[in-house]
Amino acid sequence: MNDNLYQDDDRVVAEHGHAPDTTIPIVVYVLHLAGMVTGGLTSLVAVVIAYVYRGKGPVWIDEHYRYQIRTFWLALLFFGVSGLLTLVLIGFLTWLAAVVWLVIRCVKGLKALNEKRAPDNVDTWWV
Repeated sequence: MNDNLYQDDDRVVAEHGHAPDTTIPIVVYVLHLAGMVTGGLTSLVAVVIAYVYRGKGPVWIDEHYRYQIRTFWLALLFFGVSGLLTLVLIGFLTWLAAVVWLVIRCVKGLKALNEKRAPDNVDTWWV
């Protein structure tokens, strides 16, 4: 069959052996995870990479970049609020919740990437 007929359905194109390279999105997810150890420095690098590569691939890869960008901004909000709440001691619990949220979100994204599909619920604030 002519693969040009399947340009709109990225999943079919991927099944026909024309899958795009997923190395950069994988690196971005790993950098987000490493951000928990580096104090967010690698997450900053990750979001810059996601912004640079957004719009340069198939739709399902672009959805990963969008998901990663949202993950950065939401994590910044959650960790920032947790930092403020440490003044009243509850921040340690919200910080732990933010870590769990970030890990789950990155694992879900990596799983979807491995399955060559867009992540679920890109627009959600939750996991």
